[in-house]
Amino acid sequence: METVTATAAATAPGPAGAPPGTAPPPAAQRPPGAGTAAGPAPAPDPGEPWRHAVVTAGSGFLGSHLCAALLARGTAVTCVDDFSTGTPENIAEFRGHPGFTLLHADVTEPFDTRRLPGETDLVLHLLTPPSPAGPPRLPPHIGGPGTRNALELARARGARFLLTSTAETHGGLRWHRRDERHRAGAHPAGPRRNRRHAEAEHTAPALTATGADLPGAGTGIVRLFPTYGPRMRGHDGPPVPTFIRQALAGEPLTVAGDGRRTHFLCHVDDAVRGILAAADADPPGPVDIGSPHAITELDLAGKIIALSGSPSTVRSAARPAGHPAARRPDLGRARGTLRWQPRVDTGDGLARTIAWYRERTAARAA
Repeated sequence: METVTATAAATAPGPAGAPPGTAPPPAAQRPPGAGTAAGPAPAPDPGEPWRHAVVTAGSGFLGSHLCAALLARGTAVTCVDDFSTGTPENIAEFRGHPGFTLLHADVTEPFDTRRLPGETDLVLHLLTPPSPAGPPRLPPHIGGPGTRNALELARARGARFLLTSTAETHGGLRWHRRDERHRAGAHPAGPRRNRRHAEAEHTAPALTATGADLPGAGTGIVRLFPTYGPRMRGHDGPPVPTFIRQALAGEPLTVAGDGRRTHFLCHVDDAVRGILAAADADPPGPVDIGSPHAITELDLAGKIIALSGSPSTVRSAARPAGHPAARRPDLGRARGTLRWQPRVDTGDGLARTIAWYRERTAARAA
């Protein structure tokens, strides 16, 4: 892994057997994303990798998994991060990988595009804070200047731009299922809202939509619904890492109210597949990526206690004021255009996540 500052060069690997810095061959033409009257478009071919991807917030929970998936596909990756929401630990496994570069920089500051590889053809701008209930670690104005800077990078390189936003952009809906064409915005002043999250959730999708005519491969938006898996912080607020942390510590698992509140939980491996499918296929309009299967907090707590072998019990806690209703994703475009749907079983995904937390806890105690 090469680490550079905001003013140092990031070097991409060349073709197999060639020294670093050698220009790779042009990428193959990717399949179009639009469906036809005869049916949806074919699934994207993962065998046609992007040459070089820039991933903002690449050291975070989602970003680090995306970096790993891109590297596995043969794509060179530059992770742009200042560790305000991520950690060096999340990308430690990429050290020494010839295709990985860390650019330590604040995305809200303009990119020095001259210092990034000229062959950049994909920019993934990750605007998915762990939880509005967690600590307000988002940099100020990340939704405005941060997104503008990432869009400008894509424009300068003629690269495809993909924004990952959150289900919060649908606003305070009071029903579970909603149409993915719904465009209501998040309420910025609710008691659960953090102003930085609200600003980001309003501004970034609007800027991305207005940048749809970028020269090159255009722009896209993926709206992520609750996602879980290894590398989530245990104190960010979502129930999965919170319950696992409590179970491994032998503490009572705290469910909100009577525990009947439902969650639609998607494993991070499935989320990453969906994001990359959207990058490859260029679907028309925003795409929801998430699980259509509901689980109550009480059932989730019981599963985690059983899978972890914890002696913990379950206790009720007051439901946070202004807590939004769970939202079920509309997977129409994901299934039709991307041929995507979640694959990871909840029990298997939870077991893998618990194993990661247990290993991490043991390593820190050693």
